[in-house]
Amino acid sequence: MTEVEKKNNRPRRSQTKELPRVGKISGPRQSGEKSAPKPAPQRRQTRNGQGGVQTRTNQGGAQNRQNQGGQTGRQRRPQGRQQSAQQERQNLGLGTAPMTAAAQRAQQQIAARGAAAAQPKRGRGRPRKSQKPPVKVYFLGGLNEIGKNFTLYECQGDMVIVDCGLAFPDEEMLGVDLVIPDFTFVEKNREKIRGVVITHGHEDHIGAVPYLLKKLNVPVYGTALTIGLIESKLKEHNLTASAKLKVTPPGSHIKLGCFEVEFIHVNHSIADSVALALHTPAGVLVHTGDFKIDCTPEEGEMIDLCRFAELGKEGVLALLMDSTNAERPGYTQTEQTVNNSLDALFMRAEGKRIIVATFASSISRVQMIINCAVKYGRKVALSGRSMVNVMGIASELGYLDIPDGVLVDLNLINRYEPGQLVLITTGSQGEPMSALTRMAFSDHRQVAIGPGDFIILSARPIPGNEKTVGAVVDELLKQGCTVIYESMYEVHVSGHACQEELKLIHGLVKPRFFIPVHGEQKHLQKHAGLAMAMGMDRKDIFIGDIGNVLELHEDHMKQLAEVPAGSVMVDGLGVGDVGSVVLRDRKHLAEDGLIVAVCSIESETGHVAAGPDIVSRGFVYVRENEPLMEEARRVVYRALEDCANHRVRDWSDMKQSVKDELSKFLYRKTQRNPMILPIIMEV
Repeated sequence: MTEVEKKNNRPRRSQTKELPRVGKISGPRQSGEKSAPKPAPQRRQTRNGQGGVQTRTNQGGAQNRQNQGGQTGRQRRPQGRQQSAQQERQNLGLGTAPMTAAAQRAQQQIAARGAAAAQPKRGRGRPRKSQKPPVKVYFLGGLNEIGKNFTLYECQGDMVIVDCGLAFPDEEMLGVDLVIPDFTFVEKNREKIRGVVITHGHEDHIGAVPYLLKKLNVPVYGTALTIGLIESKLKEHNLTASAKLKVTPPGSHIKLGCFEVEFIHVNHSIADSVALALHTPAGVLVHTGDFKIDCTPEEGEMIDLCRFAELGKEGVLALLMDSTNAERPGYTQTEQTVNNSLDALFMRAEGKRIIVATFASSISRVQMIINCAVKYGRKVALSGRSMVNVMGIASELGYLDIPDGVLVDLNLINRYEPGQLVLITTGSQGEPMSALTRMAFSDHRQVAIGPGDFIILSARPIPGNEKTVGAVVDELLKQGCTVIYESMYEVHVSGHACQEELKLIHGLVKPRFFIPVHGEQKHLQKHAGLAMAMGMDRKDIFIGDIGNVLELHEDHMKQLAEVPAGSVMVDGLGVGDVGSVVLRDRKHLAEDGLIVAVCSIESETGHVAAGPDIVSRGFVYVRENEPLMEEARRVVYRALEDCANHRVRDWSDMKQSVKDELSKFLYRKTQRNPMILPIIMEV
């Protein structure tokens, strides 16, 4: 190569220094002209299918993309770089003629600089940290338990409550009727509460609303059926006049402070169920509520998967999803399965009286039963207070279609032959006071069961209720009834999504963070595993507990200090007056019984004036244990006399002495520890 050729092939540094560093050139800049500042693109991070993080640029959303001919920014960048290269060739005086080797190298350098300009800049040009505010999530119920769902969201000083449900007492809560969330934290922040939003009308989501409204009267939003069921509950508590109930259909948006809450239609075991999309300055949070994906629902349309997909494309900060069936593989069966099974069972039960036990809230299930009754020429009677109330509300609102002449009063069922009747009743969970339980134990005033009854349990036992349900089934079988339950026949399908349905929602929503809710620890852990299988990082998943507080920001997720939370027990009209001490005493009484020691002492000397008398309740039968009771009297007498001799006149000390001595004696004789109640009177 000659010296001239080497000189021609050398890069022209003086000209390439002033080349623009952007991919697209609008034209040459005149001297003294200032370029307009280019708006910084908004960047958000989304999860890719392999668990990594992609940075996507939003230049104005879908509308802008349509205005630009449907091209995405990724599609436009190569065109811009091509135009830039062409302009540079002109600036270099290369024109459009075939390029020399030097021109080719210059073009390659220009293209490399354009590609480098398209990459995120580091160092001095690094984008600033996001200025979006955080959003806080307070988990006040529904975690590590079945029921009592109660979640609080806060952003920029505004708070929104999602669901307010109850739980049913377990076998350790003797005498307790209901369990509701602890409202202490909510009461302290009453000025910030903008409203309560309810996902659906099941008891574990609406049951505690009356107790909440007694503490603070805030608006309650829900679909038509949900509000109808809440209104029925408020009538029992005399709260209908003051309550602010707002009917909000699926697809609606409501403004609650800085929150914009969107109602999304989903499938569940009760009509009018919705998921929620909470649009906040911090980002979008999706709260699914209870749901499943049913392509052939018995009523209404299938779940609005399109809206979940749209939210996923727009970007979702966090997803809080139902975990009830996270351990179950596959898909939840459609309600049509139950419909076919009921039809076959009605045909099989020809000539027998059919009794179907199901949840009072399962309106679609009741509609199936009514349809089968009409098909086979049977009359229908309802049993159970909650069943009658819910069906009345559902019929009034148009969610239940009962042909004229089909429904008969329960008091008139004896006028019909067994083969002409269908009884729809409560008691599918073996509740002690439910209609089916009273039938099984021959304690029902209107219904006496026997060998001519064909009984269908169209429900799955809630975890913890298996024992009580089994006891009721055993009693029904002893009465000679034919009993059909889920493990024998497909008479029930779950209203909750199984693993493949959960994965589908994960794939559509693509959340930045994930929080499994609505389930026990095993369900939450399993659901977290499903999310990781979908590509999420474990650090972006939070498994919480009641009282936990979580701060969510597009750059981070962190746990904050806990807040007061827990359970409040309702016993009759008393709310919160039954605590751990009372339950401990009730358990003690239930297990070992009670001993009451009554005596009188002289006011001046402290010596025993009369007695002591021993009363036994739940410990031993006194008449059959006179020697034991007589010896117990002597023990109490000696304890009181010893106090008198030592000049012990404090009432608490005297009673404690009697309890100690009598407790030691009874345990030595019986190996039992009854509750001992000393009663000392001064004369």
